[in-house]
Amino acid sequence: MPRPDWDVDSDDDEEWDEDDVKVRASRRSRPRTKIRPKHANAKEGFVTAVDRGRYTCRVGDTAVTAMKARELGKQSIVVGDRAGLVGDLSGNPGTLARIVRIEPRHGELRRSADDENATERVVVANVDRLVVVASTVDPPLRYGFVDRCLVAAYDAGVSPILCLTKNDLAPTMVDEVRAYYSQLDLTIVATEPDSPLDELIGLLRDKENVFFGHSGVGKSTLVNRLVPGAGRAVSEVRAIGKGSHTSTSTVSFELPGGGWVIDTPGVRSFGLAHVTADSILKAFPELAEVARDCPRGCTHTPEIGDCALDAEIGPDDPRAGRLASFRRVLASLHEADTKN
Repeated sequence: MPRPDWDVDSDDDEEWDEDDVKVRASRRSRPRTKIRPKHANAKEGFVTAVDRGRYTCRVGDTAVTAMKARELGKQSIVVGDRAGLVGDLSGNPGTLARIVRIEPRHGELRRSADDENATERVVVANVDRLVVVASTVDPPLRYGFVDRCLVAAYDAGVSPILCLTKNDLAPTMVDEVRAYYSQLDLTIVATEPDSPLDELIGLLRDKENVFFGHSGVGKSTLVNRLVPGAGRAVSEVRAIGKGSHTSTSTVSFELPGGGWVIDTPGVRSFGLAHVTADSILKAFPELAEVARDCPRGCTHTPEIGDCALDAEIGPDDPRAGRLASFRRVLASLHEADTKN
């Protein structure tokens, strides 16, 4: 096609305007809409497992494999999330649905990489109870680690339970642990390999529960007893007294009597850089009411002379024990845990 004559010095009287020239808009200049689909027909599902960008969700009685929709961006999806799903929800092999929405969460259990790194990540969501699983021996009980798990539970507004395993190897240890935590409103359950789990089952029934603890303490063994057919791998504790990382993924199982239990991989530490004293106060409502009169920035420690907790709660006050418990939890937040 011959090119038009663009000679501006031409004596031709023909005039040109912008309508005579067709200019194709650059793709990059196209405005992107901010309107996102509402997915009003999305079905609610419950995320039961996460594995390398694939999510297993329970939709009704069907296990569905899904991927995260692009519109969710960097939003995390964790076990326990309630999600909106679209696409193929048949659960047939080779099918894939899309998670397009994450419902508001409660009971978010979070942890930091360490005490100096405030970057946190959500471990599980929408849980009612945190079951700290610890063995009396082999590997030995580490109070510092248990205290940190309790702090995380209080911060998340989740009820903690301490489950002691291998009680048959050290039966007197239970009394020692109960005495150590006597000032805390903490439920302690002791289990043995062949003993019934009726007490623990009663506490877990109809609740969303997550098991957390060191490797080798028996989390997966408990899950296999509570949920026949769960098939969680178990292994022996190494000779150096530390468990090997048998479970490598976080998975939720439905309890036969109602409720769910989430089994997590064993961890060696529990960073709390994201937790504050005021967030822990949520677990002590009777103290939080008094602490409203504290000066701004109060750390609620005895070293601060104008702390309202000391001004109102004396040694004979019925709340004195709870104040001591709160400050003990606070101490575990600020002290380095050298036992992990």
